[in-house]
Amino acid sequence: MFFNFVDELRAAGIPASFKEHLTLLEALDKDVIEQSPEAFYYLSRATFVKDEGLIDRFDQVFAKVFKGILTDYGQNPVDVPEDWLKAVAEKFLSEEEMEKIKSLGDWDEIMETLKKRLEEQEKRHQGGNKWIGTGGTSPFGNSGYNPEGVRIGGESKHKRAIKVWDKREFKNLDNTKELGTRNIKMALRRLRRFAREGAADELDLDATIDGTAKQGWLDIRMRPERHNAVKLLLFLDVGGSMDPFIKVTEELFSAATSEFKNLEFFYFHNCLYEGVWKDNRRRWQERTKTWDVLHKYGHDYKIVFVGDAAMSPYEITHPGGSVEHMNEEAGATWMQRVVNTYPATVWLNPVPEKQWGYSQSTKIMKQLVNDRMYPLTLDGLDDAMRELSRKQG
Repeated sequence: MFFNFVDELRAAGIPASFKEHLTLLEALDKDVIEQSPEAFYYLSRATFVKDEGLIDRFDQVFAKVFKGILTDYGQNPVDVPEDWLKAVAEKFLSEEEMEKIKSLGDWDEIMETLKKRLEEQEKRHQGGNKWIGTGGTSPFGNSGYNPEGVRIGGESKHKRAIKVWDKREFKNLDNTKELGTRNIKMALRRLRRFAREGAADELDLDATIDGTAKQGWLDIRMRPERHNAVKLLLFLDVGGSMDPFIKVTEELFSAATSEFKNLEFFYFHNCLYEGVWKDNRRRWQERTKTWDVLHKYGHDYKIVFVGDAAMSPYEITHPGGSVEHMNEEAGATWMQRVVNTYPATVWLNPVPEKQWGYSQSTKIMKQLVNDRMYPLTLDGLDDAMRELSRKQG
């Protein structure tokens, strides 16, 4: 198994030498770690990974080779009683039963009711319609059914929760991902505006020939390197409902990285708020204030949001609507600030355009970016680049 592990690491582009393999075996032989899958994961990662940028690839290989041995390494538990989060078998309801379930009301009513339930509840509940628990029709808990509620831990079943209390870990996108098609690069090139700036470190062959002919001796002429002068700022939605779109988003990210010299990027989750980040592994420790981004990057930057815009509408319209923290200002406020600061702003949505009308949050976000939302298809990408090119600075 260990030889297979090394082969898979090498195939993923992680330099795994025979010496490192022996080091790992020696450490195991001398019992330098406790005999647990989690300890072995960290030992092998410390042995083979010398670059933080390779951690995500290492995790993928480890999960593939040792599938079933370790399921949740490196994550901290959610601060909710664990036995509450173990879902019982989902209660199957008929259409008539679902019709009888009524929403509690608006955002304030639901959050106020949740607060009272937390104060009153004294034990675990499952399969009910009122208390916080698993299964059933209560608006609070997980694995049950309610048209509007607050999911506490567990996995999404019906995608109806207006707020989620859970800790989730996201992975960075891989900008070395090979494109499935070169057409994405071709579409991005519509936005390019070439310029020659900086030091003269490139041979200008035509000018050298002309100068030599005129002077009668070798007259070498140099020029600055020609590069794409467009400045691009990417905001990438990551995690949750964006997981099915990782491949196409990585392809876009990889293409943009190779096509634009002046490229900056930040991650966000669902909606833009007061903070963004560059490393998903340290998104709570190393965050950048959105205000700082707006002040650092000039108005001539082109802004591209990439996300499915699928969320509870409250995440956009209400303070405190974020699924991960208590945001003091609504997401819509931050989106409006970006659009006002950067006239050239578009949103690329990986969800098929024909489905946008079924999502209230998508319609709201589309309005916030002045209807400049485009599907993440080759035609949509081409249209988005045309829109941004009309606003060249």
